[in-house]
Amino acid sequence: MSLRRPVFLLPLVLSLACAAPAPAVRASASESASAPDLVLVESSPVETTLDHADVPDAKDVWPEMIHAATRTLDIAEFYLSNAPGSRLEPVVQAIEAAADRGVKVRVLAEEKFYKTYPETLERLAKRPGIEMRRLDTAKSMGGVLHAKYFVVDGREAYLGSQNFDWRSLEHIQELGLRIRVPEVVRSLVDVFALDWELAGGGKAQAATTTVGGPFPAHVSGGSVRVTPALSPQGYLPDPATWDLPRLVKLIDGAKRSVRVQVLTYKAKGRDGSTFPELEEALKRAAARGVKVELLVADWSKRKGTIEGLQALHAPPGLTVKLVTIPQWSGGFVPFARVVHAKYMVVDGEQAWVGTSNWERDYFTQTRNVGVIVEGEAFARQLERFFADNWSSPYAVEVDPKATYTAPDISGTP
Repeated sequence: MSLRRPVFLLPLVLSLACAAPAPAVRASASESASAPDLVLVESSPVETTLDHADVPDAKDVWPEMIHAATRTLDIAEFYLSNAPGSRLEPVVQAIEAAADRGVKVRVLAEEKFYKTYPETLERLAKRPGIEMRRLDTAKSMGGVLHAKYFVVDGREAYLGSQNFDWRSLEHIQELGLRIRVPEVVRSLVDVFALDWELAGGGKAQAATTTVGGPFPAHVSGGSVRVTPALSPQGYLPDPATWDLPRLVKLIDGAKRSVRVQVLTYKAKGRDGSTFPELEEALKRAAARGVKVELLVADWSKRKGTIEGLQALHAPPGLTVKLVTIPQWSGGFVPFARVVHAKYMVVDGEQAWVGTSNWERDYFTQTRNVGVIVEGEAFARQLERFFADNWSSPYAVEVDPKATYTAPDISGTP
């Protein structure tokens, strides 16, 4: 498919002012003069051992950030799905409260899922001060708006694997970042402006912006450098921020270890075409003696996906594990009880955190966002997160000779 290149659409000038945030229940990521520029934020399935007491929880961080908004709040999500009494309800209420106190709120969601999950979008759209647009991404980029992020007052942002879904805060393992690096936040402002214009019927023309980087940042334990990593190619304010070649470069530079966790991994496109870039990079790394470890969800047991993972598991030095989360004691929860985090750690020194699964369309036709972080202080945190999953009772090595049955994820006959 031929992709047109978009025009860089100048976003609104956003204030750097902020109000004091409410304290978090868990490890605090609250704003202060010495607060880290990057903070890992997790969600873990209830009734599992995957929770980290020293990592802030999205259910606390999201409303904290939103309550601090004084001028603008821009939210871009795949879809929005709340449930009465869920952990997402305080987040929805925080958005409504922001609009009530005069914050300009814009919500951008994927058109494709509106009919499936209309209720929360319609609730917010009825609130004075909240403007809603739906992006028909298939008509422009060819895929979907899969990114999950929001920007507060143009000064801080959150991006991560969590969909704006009550299940993401209670029944799914997720990982994201609270970001206060001005240049990275600005790149998300620019992406939002581009997609907001498209959703409003604007045209896509040539990109002209240069993001640059990497940019210095402070994390707990030291200093790092951060670079935006975005997709899809052809629809970026700065074409140099395309994430796929950056991920390949990270893997090709590995000397000791490559550790990856994603929901799904597939080296073939949905149209049957091959997607060799990441797979060949992982194999090259293993061939030169690098220890390569890949964690994926057990949703990948389905036919057409598991075979590729079984083949990838075969070469020496390359290990693939499937993660299965037990069902909740309160009953079956559809499209949940799964690991959904998306990140990579290389040599314990460099890392990627984003919203993309590792399949072709996520990089070439679908809107996703992420960052690449250089520095041991941050990478060590991700290494520990990965190690806890890798050694958990939920993770089991792929059997190259086994016949797998896909799990029931929808609960429908």
